[in-house]
Order: sequence, then C-alpha cells, then structure tokens
Amino acid sequence: MILTVSNIYSTLDANSEEIITIARRKAKLAPTVSGSISRRSVDARRGRVGFVWSVSFALDDREKVTSGQDIRVTTEEVIDYSHGRRQCNLRPVVVGFGPAGMFAALTLAEAGFRPVVLERGAAIEERDCDVSHFFESGILNPESNIQFGEGGAGTYSDGKLNTGVNSPLCHEVLRQLVRFGADPDIRIAAKPHIGTDALKDVVIRLRKHIQALGGEIHFNTKLTGLRVQSGKLKAVCTNSGDIPAEQCILAIGHSARDTFRYLRDTGIYMEQKLFSMGVRIEHLQTDIDEALYGKYAGHPALGPADYKLWDRSGERGVYSFCMCPGGTVVAAASMEGGVVTNGMSDSKRSGRNANAALVVEILPQDFSSDDPLAGLCLQEQVERAAFSAAGGRYAAPVCRLSDFMDGRLRSDGPGRVLPTYPAGVSWQEVSPFFLPGAADALRASMPRFAHRIRGFDTPDALLTAPETRTSSPVRILRGEDLYSPSVEGLIPCGEGAGYAGGITSAAADGLRCALRILREFAPTKGE
Repeated sequence: MILTVSNIYSTLDANSEEIITIARRKAKLAPTVSGSISRRSVDARRGRVGFVWSVSFALDDREKVTSGQDIRVTTEEVIDYSHGRRQCNLRPVVVGFGPAGMFAALTLAEAGFRPVVLERGAAIEERDCDVSHFFESGILNPESNIQFGEGGAGTYSDGKLNTGVNSPLCHEVLRQLVRFGADPDIRIAAKPHIGTDALKDVVIRLRKHIQALGGEIHFNTKLTGLRVQSGKLKAVCTNSGDIPAEQCILAIGHSARDTFRYLRDTGIYMEQKLFSMGVRIEHLQTDIDEALYGKYAGHPALGPADYKLWDRSGERGVYSFCMCPGGTVVAAASMEGGVVTNGMSDSKRSGRNANAALVVEILPQDFSSDDPLAGLCLQEQVERAAFSAAGGRYAAPVCRLSDFMDGRLRSDGPGRVLPTYPAGVSWQEVSPFFLPGAADALRASMPRFAHRIRGFDTPDALLTAPETRTSSPVRILRGEDLYSPSVEGLIPCGEGAGYAGGITSAAADGLRCALRILREFAPTKGE
C-alpha cells in the first residue's frame, strides 16, 4: 500500500530530505521507513512564496497505519500488460507518430507485436530543417512542419505535460519519458515540462527503441484510405501502397484535415466537438515574474513564472492555454494559404517574453451546418483570412493590447514587448480573426485577468493572431470497447479523435488503446 502525506509547506530553500523527514514524523512512521517526493508545487498565496509538497511511502500491507488530515492510504494501481490468446494474424498498424501514436506503438512493441507505424511527416532530423526553412523563407512544406512529423505538434510546444487526469496511465507516461531521457523532475512537478529542445532527443530515443524491438516506422507516408470488407478492416491504404491490417489505431492528430474529410466521406461516424480560438498574448517575462512572485522573482529555485486564467463573458468561456514562460510564438501553419500561431519554450525557458494562447469558446450557434467538420471549416476560414490580411504571406497579424482594447484599426509598432513570431508580422487590428462576439468577450475579460495578475493588461502586451488549433474540432466516435462502430478493427485515438487534450493525456490514450489490443490478442508469429 501507499501512504501519502500532503500539504507540507516549506520555504524555497528546503531540500527533499528535510521534507521527507517532516512527512515521516507527521505520519508517525519509523525513521527507517524510506519515502520519496511525489509532488511539488509553487504556492504564491498569502503574500509569500514557497513550495507545497507531497511525500509517498511504500508500506507493507500488514503494517497498521491510520489515515488523517493530509494523510491518505491507497493501494498501488498496477497496469496489466498481459495479452490475450486470440492470434493476431497481421501486425497492428498505428497511424500517426505524435504522443498517442508513439505510446501506442511503444506499448505494442514491448509486448512483442512489432507494430507498423505510418507518419505523414518527416523524422525529427529532416523535420527540423523543414521548419527552419519555413521560418526563414516563408516556403511551407505542407507535410513536414510544426503540426506534422515525428512527435506530432507537441514536439514544438514546450513539452508541457500538465493534465487534469489522475490515472496510472498518466503516471506511466511520465515514467517512460524519464526512461528515454526526460528530466526526472517531471514526475513530481505540479506543472511538468520537458522543453522543445530536450523533447526532440527523447522522441528520437523512443523511436529507436521501437525499431530495435521489431517495429517499423514509415515516415513521409500518408493514410489515403481504408479497405473494408463486410464491415471489417482489411487494409490501410497509403501513398506508398496498401498495408494488410486487421487492427489499426488511428492517432492522426488535430490537424489532419484531409484525413478527416476522407473518413467522413467514407462513412466513418464522427461528430462536431466544441473547441476554442483566439490569439497569442506576449508580455515581458520579468513583468509576469514580478506580478506573481513579487520580491521572490528571480529566485533560482522558482524559474520563470507561469499562469492559468479562466473567465466567463456572457455565454462564452475565455481562458489562457498552452502558457510558455520564456518562450516564443511560432509559425504553426500546415495548410498552404493559412496562418496559424502556437507557443514554444526550450528547456531553460530563458527567452525574454512570456506567451500564452488567449482563446474564446466556440458555441454551437457558431457552426453554420450539421456537417461534423463545420468546426474545421471555421478554423480554415480564420486562417485564410489572416494569410490574406498579411498580404498573401505567412506573416502574422499583430497589435498592441491597448489598440485591441480601444478598437483601433492598426498598431504603429511595438513598445517594450517585441514580437517573437519568426515568419514576420503585419501590424493591424486582430479583431477580424475572431468570430462575432468573441473579441468583445476577450475585451470584457481582460480587466478581470489584470485583477488576478497585476499588469496583465499593460498597453505594451502584444496579441498575435490567430490561435486556432487549441484542440480537435471533431470527435471520431468509438464505443466502450474503444473500437469504431463503423469499422471492426479501427480504434480512433488521442487528441485528433477527440479523446485527449495535450501530450500526457494523448499519450495515455495511446497506451489505453494499445492495451485494448493486448487484452484480446497474442503477438503475430514469424514475419
């Protein structure tokens, strides 16, 4: 059993051994009982800044312990990796090598299934070159970019691992990331992150491990169809030929719009899903640090401050998303003729600016039809409008926050905060890249955000448009058994299919879908 002692407050200078000793005394455990830090978060309330810790002790089930305030006893949850007896005649296929596809493939490979993985984009080494070339030249490779390629969109978004899901699958994802080279601190930090630079190396190690176990990873290979007979999957069709398959985990990510359209047109059941759109906001990181940490700003134990904001303006929720301390706003287009923004930080988070998405919920009445891809069409409409407004190039529309709040048609240029978007900017009002009513909702929320973070409404803050890819606007339906009701053997998976939000939950869903195959099947024999 696991005994966890929580809510241990300390100053910024405390070390883990001191905290474990305090927890041991609080739980009345013998000095010889070993423990480990299970969680650490920053507490900036009450005018002081410190850490709040949780410590876990693995105890013999026969030992007598008593739960109490801040002391909880649980049974350790163990993931069952045993497989079924039904023979899997063909190697399972995983479509997509983002977080969901990676962890599905890893789980299958370690169970002996030697999966075949299809990724429409390039491996990281080639993908990095394509992304850099786009930033420098404005020439987009629509198959290898910030959205498509090894590691998925999360590879270029700071490697934030926050999730509201508390499950053994999420804990296993963090354990595996550490196994492949991530900082062990991600297993205890309340807001863990890896950093784009470090995450690339983790993904490459994970890929090579899957290959060493007999898995195949085919880059620059796009799903073009499914061959179905009597309602059962028979093959996965690609731009390189057909691959016989009876089990396919479909982890295509939230930006594979051509694939969504193919699936809809061939009768795969899907539905509209609510999502959000908006802008990226940039502040000086030092301003955010001082607003949140006061005199403790710059303390080496803290690192750059981050934030999470939520408000409601009328019917619409307004909130921050994907906050990147010390980061940059990146050009995240994957569609020719469309501008998209995202945020990114390296592991040190040492950039001058802080940035985050500020987005507004899309409501059912914003959809123009019952088409399950109506939300996708809204995204495209906004992205194309931004491209056109920037003069037919991938420069992003940018304005100062004061100009947005006052409704001015354009900004003359930056103040203290300089834009970090790498493909050039176009100084103009960003309201046209919101749906009707959404820009006013954000304006109404700004004073309340500034009440929570002093200076958040500084006139020099920058808004860069548009942020459209917060989550998938589509849900590909699956049953309680995780299989699509449309095609036997097809498992919709991850963020693109509408079952996750962010790296950790998407990876956990990939693991869950792979376990579904393990529970029923035994690995294929021979070649």
